[in-house]
Amino acid sequence: MTYVVTESCIKCKYTDCVDVCPVDCFHEGPNFLVIDPEECIDCTLCVAECPAEAIFAEDDVPRGQEHFTALNAELTKLWPVIIERKEPPADADEWLKKDGKLALLER
Repeated sequence: MTYVVTESCIKCKYTDCVDVCPVDCFHEGPNFLVIDPEECIDCTLCVAECPAEAIFAEDDVPRGQEHFTALNAELTKLWPVIIERKEPPADADEWLKKDGKLALLER
């Protein structure tokens, strides 16, 4: 099983999760992070660190967001690995609890 970054991360892109990942499985896009399912070792460390509560075990992805499992796998092939925490976007807190952000995902 792998962990999956879901919609809550879009436009927030907090990177606290990256700091605790022992295998560097996160990849960074313009306004979203994804987890490489081939690299993830299911350690769960990233889940508690995510301020947006956007990371779920593959079997626990919220209803209606199951497509994020495939999206994470797809985008890891396109985006570079991120291994250090960065400052979030200036408006991240404004986007934190908003729904319906998939259309805002920048590839």
